[in-house]
Amino acid sequence: MRKTQLALLTLGATVFAGFVTVTPAAARDYPWCAQGGEYDYPGECAYSTYEQCQASVSGRLLYCGPNPMVAYGQAPQPQPRPHRRARPVAPY
Repeated sequence: MRKTQLALLTLGATVFAGFVTVTPAAARDYPWCAQGGEYDYPGECAYSTYEQCQASVSGRLLYCGPNPMVAYGQAPQPQPRPHRRARPVAPY
C-alpha cells in the first residue's frame, strides 16, 4: 500500500511539473488568432493558416483575425532581469 501511494505521489508531481513548465506565450507566434467571446485581445493565436482558424471558430461565435504581434512585426520584448548585487566579503 505504501509503495502505491508513493508511486501515485510521484506521478502526480511529474504531471504537475509538466503543467508548470508549459509556456502559453509561445502560442502567440502564429499569424492567425481566434477572437471574440471568451478571449481577450489579441485572442487565441494558435493557428498557422486562416483555414485552420476558420475551422476552429466554426460554431463558437468567434471570428479570425491577424495576430498583431506577427502582422505588425512587434516581437515581444524580453523583460530586463534585475541586477544581482554582490555581497561584500567580510575579512577574516
